[in-house]
Amino acid sequence: MTLDRLWAGWRAEYVGASGDAVAGGECVLCRVLAQGSHVVWRGRKAAVILNAYPYTSGHVMALPLRHAGELEDLDGPEAAELWAAVADAVRAIKAAYRPHGLNVGANLGRAGGAGVPGHLHVHVVPRWDADTNFMTAVAETRVLPESLDASHERLRSAWPA
Repeated sequence: MTLDRLWAGWRAEYVGASGDAVAGGECVLCRVLAQGSHVVWRGRKAAVILNAYPYTSGHVMALPLRHAGELEDLDGPEAAELWAAVADAVRAIKAAYRPHGLNVGANLGRAGGAGVPGHLHVHVVPRWDADTNFMTAVAETRVLPESLDASHERLRSAWPA
């Protein structure tokens, strides 16, 4: 077996870049938290927000309120509230959507797939049997059955007391 090489010189700038996903010099996740739009739940140290570009309806992200990019940078109370928020997000998604399963995960660092590497966040994504969709793979398009506003209301209504 021979090893083929696919040269992608255009990626050198991306791979070598550093910093957060920013809009106007501000972290996009910090901006969402400040605006309060699509915040499903907010605690003292963490929050859960809708993903603006969801893989499927109900896709949320749990994140610390403080702008921190590394898991090990969280103090004890931040880490505890973040993971409690992840568990509550799982409960709310199960109640609101009745998925067959869920994906829970964090992409740490740009090389680890983090779109916003400077602000740690944990994805919680509902999944259903046979929910693969050729549109994502072929057309780079996702088909969502409800609006973000509808997802927001549905999850807030199902959020554990």
